[in-house]
Amino acid sequence: MNTTDALDETTSSPPRSPTARLIGLDVARGLAVLGMIAVHAGAGGWPQQLAAGRAAALFAVLAGVSIALMSGGTRPHENLAAARVRIAVRAVLLFLLGLALSSLQVPAMVILAFYGVLFLVALPLLRLRAAVLAALAAVLAVGGPLLSFALRRGAQVSELGYHPGFADLTSAAGLGKLVQGLLLTGAYPVLTWLPFLLAGMALGRLDLRAVRGRLVAAGAGLGLLGYGGSWLAMDVFGGREHLSALVPGASPQVLEILLSSAFGTTPTQDPVFLLSAAPHSGTPFEIVGATGVAAAVIGLCLLAERWVVLRPLGATGALALTAYTGHLLVLKAIGAPQPPLLWLVLAAAVVLVAAVWRRVLGRGPLERLLHRASIAPAKALS
Repeated sequence: MNTTDALDETTSSPPRSPTARLIGLDVARGLAVLGMIAVHAGAGGWPQQLAAGRAAALFAVLAGVSIALMSGGTRPHENLAAARVRIAVRAVLLFLLGLALSSLQVPAMVILAFYGVLFLVALPLLRLRAAVLAALAAVLAVGGPLLSFALRRGAQVSELGYHPGFADLTSAAGLGKLVQGLLLTGAYPVLTWLPFLLAGMALGRLDLRAVRGRLVAAGAGLGLLGYGGSWLAMDVFGGREHLSALVPGASPQVLEILLSSAFGTTPTQDPVFLLSAAPHSGTPFEIVGATGVAAAVIGLCLLAERWVVLRPLGATGALALTAYTGHLLVLKAIGAPQPPLLWLVLAAAVVLVAAVWRRVLGRGPLERLLHRASIAPAKALS
């Protein structure tokens, strides 16, 4: 059976079927794509609230799963040099695609350049086992946000929600901004997004079909710990009241906007901001909660992967990179203001096109490009 690459490497190596395709991962990735469409197209209401932050986190966790599967799944390749080359080539191409989309000023905080850096950071970690990867993810889920908060207190942040474009490569100041943004102050800073990738790599080192039920339970527990813990800290033990004092005279609605309008990092005026679990806040509570949701979604999708009704969604996930890029270009072409229910029409169109393309032509165009670009140098080392 053929394997897919780029963002949809979804085969593992369980003993009973070394090449069995994990359709459930495609379905989960399809959900992540639809969630990002809802956010980028301004769905509003519960669809946007449900997807905000969590769709991107699910995408990042699945990227970690893909990296683990590309390097051998439950049994890492003996020849990890070839796997590292494949991942490194993809990292560079994703980085360049992210720069291109940002340079086109698409209406979204483009994640792909950050993905490319995360892929490169993962290269030295490919030999690690699931337990070690999970432990690293747990340590960084807490330590990363605390370190980020401390470092950003002395840093000048020139742009909220920063995502790099080609213009940043043309000057020393731009390069400095790019490095700082990618690692610390941008929309998806590596310091606080690495736990998502590591958690996904830990999952990819497991026989996912064997643990899918436990994934749902563990994910639900982490989700409750993250989002429930934040609720206790903010609404029961006085965190919200403490922050209200920082904005004298502000209504609860204004404070809620302040707390929910994160662009990758928390404000540094007060450490209590770290108790929030707002989307894209990069706090320990958000990272733990969003990782738990991602794990539960992956487990549920693996449990339901045989449902025929989910096949179009699986096709969308198999063409995730193409679907992600395509919907941003469509939104750029439409411009603002966007028609009501555009997100629903766009989501339906993406699923339909992906299902037809997948059935007739197989890999998506961008997935095919990344596969061909990375497989040749990897074969030279095999």
